[in-house]
Amino acid sequence: MNWKAFMADTRGQIRRMNATRPETAYAFQALTKASKESGELDLKTRELIALGIAVADRCAPCIGFHVEGLAKAGGTREELADAMSVCIQMGGGPSLMYASQALDAWDQLIESP
Repeated sequence: MNWKAFMADTRGQIRRMNATRPETAYAFQALTKASKESGELDLKTRELIALGIAVADRCAPCIGFHVEGLAKAGGTREELADAMSVCIQMGGGPSLMYASQALDAWDQLIESP
């Protein structure tokens, strides 16, 4: 998969969806902001958790967004790989497939901008 093109398409689809229901978009953005700013966990840890859930739920766009978020929060490829190990342990073969996609997303979106 070409992650850069995929994420650009996804962003366009989300913009179009948000334009149809701006109130929902604003509410989701507020929820997202609140979940990243409150509590005891740092942003990097939160992004690792979100990425694990994205893999478990098999949400490719979520993987892309949270790979980018993890990088912005100071995460590393090695930390991503550690988190993916837990996903694989918990989710078996299907998680292995999506964990591989998460690592590929990192390589394309972060390591070769």
